[in-house]
Amino acid sequence: MIKRSVVFLSLAIISFIVCHEAYAEFYRVGPGDILEVSVWKDENLTREVIVSPDYIISYPLINDINVKEMSVQQIRDAIVDKLSEYIPDASVSVMLKEINSLRVFVIGQVNNPGMFPITLETHVMQVLAQAKGLTPFASERDIHILRYKNGATEKIAFDYKAVLKGDLLEQDILLNRGDVIVVP
Repeated sequence: MIKRSVVFLSLAIISFIVCHEAYAEFYRVGPGDILEVSVWKDENLTREVIVSPDYIISYPLINDINVKEMSVQQIRDAIVDKLSEYIPDASVSVMLKEINSLRVFVIGQVNNPGMFPITLETHVMQVLAQAKGLTPFASERDIHILRYKNGATEKIAFDYKAVLKGDLLEQDILLNRGDVIVVP
């Protein structure tokens, strides 16, 4: 019994580490995210940094780094590169401590409009459920998602009634950071 528990616990820990590392490699940081940066054998350079609204992080010795569209590994590499002028062969660790930039917004005829945190695998129906569903006055067939990308706004149709019945399930798309669900 104890042996089985130890094996299960070990597998759970390994799975968590592998999934976390894969997630960190895929994830691109955004405004409000908190990173922990540390340099081995130099406690003065260990600190938490917050990604600013314009995707900048500030760090001692190297000042500002633009981290837009960068993974945690890419940020680590950029810090190592800039620190190399001051600390040759620096051993730098960067951890994604807190994700604060993955948020979407729901406005209009829902019971609880507002801002909602998401993961990389969150669908429209899940966020509408977080918003406590539609009000009786909602236009179930005219919902749309506003997606801002490269300076342009894309309007994506969503038929709540059809998706709820099991039809048009392809409309229950994965949401992106900053999407706005409009429920007229």
